[in-house]
This record gives sequence, C-alpha cells and structure tokens, in this order.
Amino acid sequence: MAGPTRFMILLTCFELGVIDVLRENSRMTAAEIGKTVGAKPDAVEQLLHLPVKEGFLRHDAVSGTYSLGAFAGVPENHLQQLLQVLNMIKVVMYRQMFYLPESVRTGTLVGLEKLYGFEGNLYEAVAEHPDLRTAWATMMDGVTGQNDPWFLRHVDIPPGAQVLDLAGNTGLGAILTYRRKASPGLRVTTFDLPEKETECLENFRAHGVEEHCSFIGGDVFESIPRGFDVVLIKHFLDMFDKDDVVRILTGVHEALDVGGQVNILVPVYPEDIGDPSSAGVDFFPAYFLACTMGRGGPQKLSTYRTWVEECGFTVTRTVAQDLTTMPGTLIAHGILCATKTA
Repeated sequence: MAGPTRFMILLTCFELGVIDVLRENSRMTAAEIGKTVGAKPDAVEQLLHLPVKEGFLRHDAVSGTYSLGAFAGVPENHLQQLLQVLNMIKVVMYRQMFYLPESVRTGTLVGLEKLYGFEGNLYEAVAEHPDLRTAWATMMDGVTGQNDPWFLRHVDIPPGAQVLDLAGNTGLGAILTYRRKASPGLRVTTFDLPEKETECLENFRAHGVEEHCSFIGGDVFESIPRGFDVVLIKHFLDMFDKDDVVRILTGVHEALDVGGQVNILVPVYPEDIGDPSSAGVDFFPAYFLACTMGRGGPQKLSTYRTWVEECGFTVTRTVAQDLTTMPGTLIAHGILCATKTA
C-alpha cells in the first residue's frame, strides 16, 4: 500500500537537492536544509522521517541536525545509477501504471494512448516524445554499461569473428563488444530498425570504432542477416511472450551456419519466485504490461533454456548474476550460450 508514497518521498528528497546538500555538509538542521533547497523547514522535516526510519539518513535529537546514514557509504556513481532508474519510473511508468488493468485486458498500452495520444509501444513513442526518450534512454544506457561488461566476460567470441548485435539500438553494445573482445578482423554489426542508423553511425564515429563496427537496418520478425559467426541478443527477448521469442530464436537459428553461436543476456526471475533476493517480480510485470509493450516480461533461466533448445540450439552454458558481487545492480540477469549443431 505504501509503495507509491515511499517512492515519491525518497525521490523528492533527491530532486529537491536534500541528499546533495547533506553530502556537502556533514550536519544540518531542517531549517538550514530548507533555506538551502528553497522549502519550508516543516515540510523538509516531514520528508526526512522516512529516510531516517530506513537508516538512509541519521537524526540527532539533541542538536536537531540531520546527516547521511547508509547513503554515506554509497559511491556517487551508484547513487546516479539509482536516480536514473527512479527518474525512468517516474516519467515512463508512474502515470501509465494507473491503466495496468485495462492494458492487461487489451494487450495494448492504454496509458500511452491516454496520456500521449500514441498508439504503439514505448520504443516507438520515444522517437516522438523527448521526455520519454530522455528518461528511458538514459536509464537503458546505464543498464547496458553496467551489465554488458559482465556479459562479455562470460561469453566466448572467437578472434576475427563476424558478430551481429541483434536489436542493438544505437550501437553502445557493439562499441562495448569491440572494445572488450578486440582482435584482428573482428567486426561487430548492429542490427536494428532503419531509423536507428544515423545515431548509431554517429556513435561509432564518436568512439573511434567506425572501421570495426557497422549497421544493418531491418526487422527481426522479417529476416535476420546471414554471414555471421556469433549473434548477441541483449536486453531484448524479455520484451516478448513465448510465441515471439520462439520466432526470434528460430530466425537466428536459420540465419546461422552449423557451428554458429548465439549468446543471450536477459533479466531473469529466480527459480523460486519466493526468493527475496530478486526485485524482478516486483517491477517487470507492470513495466512491460502497462508501460513498454503491453506484453512480455522475464522468465526463469530454466524456461529460457527450454525455449532455446526447442528452437534447435544446443545450450553450452548458463550463468546467473550474483547480485551480492555486483554493487549497484538492482535486478538479476542471466546468460545463455548456445550453438547451432544441426
């Protein structure tokens, strides 16, 4: 019941600048904080009860001052990652979630149509609505920058391989792949909708990898380019229900020669849904059904393995994230590596 109110109280502390002020000044009263951020001390004190209760901040009853509690031990870059997610939830999700029942009944994003007059999915809407794009793309770039290096440490890309980054958006994944796996002859190609090409190629030039990275425009549901040794599928399969996931994987299987590899990175639910270590089941159903696609959502790693095998691949490796070893990672991801053997 208190989830939405807790969210907005905490986010407001950040947006008003309260947390930044306390990072710069070891101890301050509500009056001093209020004067600095432009708010009444009474209102500031009301907001600070929750972070004090949770141990994020400390309150000294004798001096009446506030200071950082648990937040003092969180690196600035981790707080920024958190704020990117919180801002995305506020801009992209909060209002749309009001229409979750209607979205589930219709299989469409009712909130997106009501609030923006847009019929389609979020990934199409960001091209027309800068507020959605800024909030979503900033968060997604952070997710890519955080999880792709972990993914690339656990997958094998042969020297000189021709790599296809399926639905690679505007090229950040391709850039990371080339830099992490560079070898003579290695080439990484982003495959995504044609309208992504200009920004993608600009990103390649800006990062100095235009000789090693390229772009192909197309639709994964129409055809997948051939001639690649390795296909990477990252941050994509969870957007779809099983029938479309199978269509995508079948297309990849048909596009690869025998011996070709597919490496998949996808958020996953724990095998035991009651496991409190993953926040995925708290977040993704509303994210996908009401705010981004009107369908889809992550699966258990074992479920993805079954689907990959049903499409003709031999799974050679699966890896699940251990969130205790990855500070700042909020939701667990999994890796599936598979080979076309027939």
